[in-house]
Amino acid sequence: MQHEPKATANALALVGGVWYVLCLAWVAISQNSYMGVMSSWFHGVDFKSLPPATPDIGSMTVGLITFVGFAWISGYVFAIAYNKFIKK
Repeated sequence: MQHEPKATANALALVGGVWYVLCLAWVAISQNSYMGVMSSWFHGVDFKSLPPATPDIGSMTVGLITFVGFAWISGYVFAIAYNKFIKK
């Protein structure tokens, strides 16, 4: 089964956008627990020691747009690579 690159890219961009918005909500609700999980994901980095910051609408918008864009490109490249590998 081959992947349609644009459909795969759109699906990954949608999922990435939803995850981004959920992370924003998590930060708004409980920044301490969010920072604790981030510290566990990035070994050796103590995110809890960073000063707390409240994201502004501009940084949230730029973050959402760039994250969704990166996810779309990743999905497109993934589909092309996947299709090449299954042909071999």
